[in-house]
Amino acid sequence: MPDNTCMNTTLTAVPDFRVGHWTDPVGQTGCTVILPPSEGAVASASFLGPSPATREGVLLSPEKKVERIHGLLLTGGSAFGLAAAGGVVRWLEEQGVGHPTPFARVPIVPAAVIYDLGAGDPKARPDEAAGYFAAQTASSAAVPRGRIGAGTGASIGKYLGPTRAAAGGLGSVYLSRHGVSVGALAVVNPIGDVYSPAGELLAGPGVGPGAAAFTPGDVENTTLLVIVTQHSLTKNDARRLADAAQAALARVIRPSHTYWDGDSAFVLSSAALPAADPLLLGTLVQEAAALAVADAVLSQRE
Repeated sequence: MPDNTCMNTTLTAVPDFRVGHWTDPVGQTGCTVILPPSEGAVASASFLGPSPATREGVLLSPEKKVERIHGLLLTGGSAFGLAAAGGVVRWLEEQGVGHPTPFARVPIVPAAVIYDLGAGDPKARPDEAAGYFAAQTASSAAVPRGRIGAGTGASIGKYLGPTRAAAGGLGSVYLSRHGVSVGALAVVNPIGDVYSPAGELLAGPGVGPGAAAFTPGDVENTTLLVIVTQHSLTKNDARRLADAAQAALARVIRPSHTYWDGDSAFVLSSAALPAADPLLLGTLVQEAAALAVADAVLSQRE
């Protein structure tokens, strides 16, 4: 495979990972699929907040038997959007990809959603055909970012109400240092403001909660985060890094992990390379998480 890291500074600069989008610009929703190599990726996740909406998230717990997943879906449409995962599963089955069982290969495709029903048409939701399209068109090209895929209907800074919210979106970065590399992708839809890692306000009112008496919606705020690497990880390792990625969100989303957010962080390893120094890898995971969130805003200005 050609080395595309020189021109690609997004998640797909990590070899053998692909990303595809389906976008409805009128309905203001969409979905995004991350595909690892055909043999799958070791994966785990961390879920924070009272209202994460997921599919097969429990399989990612370190104590569960399934080690590898074959795709990951991030989608708008709230719980309705989880239907798009069926299309990803169907496409992977057609490729002969999945967990071997006595009678069929069963693709393992966890999914997580954001609530974007108020962004455009609340009846416009990613469905099975949308998931199939995103999987079918996934590539190793640089990830298109901004108001696209699962980030199409995302919004930021909703603690003063929807009229004061800013546009959210999808961001992605790639980091490499001393031979260790990670890619990150974030769908940014929090109740809080988004800041750069240096502390500059990028999106949202910037005044903080308490400036107005507004009660947020319980299930309307979510940030979805994916970290990928080639370095070998166990499921326990991946879970620890997912927890670290969640902590990094607090650097750039203020307030973060609130009573009204349901944040999901996934870590995937193709295990194509030996294990990396855990301190360096953990540092890169946190930096990539923070930068991917900021990129969801900055990419809209390019």
